[in-house]
Amino acid sequence: MKKLVLTLALVFGMLTANAQFFVGGQFGLTYDGDTENTTFRIAPEFGYAFNDAWTVAGSIGYTHMDNYNSFYIAPYARWTFFNQGIIGLLVDGGFGISTGKHKGFDSETGFEIGFKPGLAFNLTENFSLVAHYGFLGYRDKYNGNSVSGLSLSGNDLSFSLYYKF
Repeated sequence: MKKLVLTLALVFGMLTANAQFFVGGQFGLTYDGDTENTTFRIAPEFGYAFNDAWTVAGSIGYTHMDNYNSFYIAPYARWTFFNQGIIGLLVDGGFGISTGKHKGFDSETGFEIGFKPGLAFNLTENFSLVAHYGFLGYRDKYNGNSVSGLSLSGNDLSFSLYYKF
């Protein structure tokens, strides 16, 4: 029994020796003059980097438009497959669940499952800027958006700032 506990402690120690927690997220405020629609979005993220290649994380977000409110939660795993200097190429694979309501209508629940490619800029040892563009997977009424396959719309562009500690 002592050997098993010692072995598990050693394995856990090796896995977490280079690990780092991080916090960050997204914030957005836009105004569309044609439709006179203001959109506000906040999505804090939190995660745990096992090493330079693998991370598990999650995002909790809220979106408000003039007649629409949405809340979502989206856990994911990140694989950074290329790291050279301050640049890293990555892909996030995960799923998300959302609930949204247009004023005067019933609320609707949606989900997504898929991959989001991205580019990381490691600004300092503690700060990173990550940009994602595109989505490959399936969305059904997720934040009011449904798609199957590859999506390269402006809605699939996001920027996040992370602090590692």
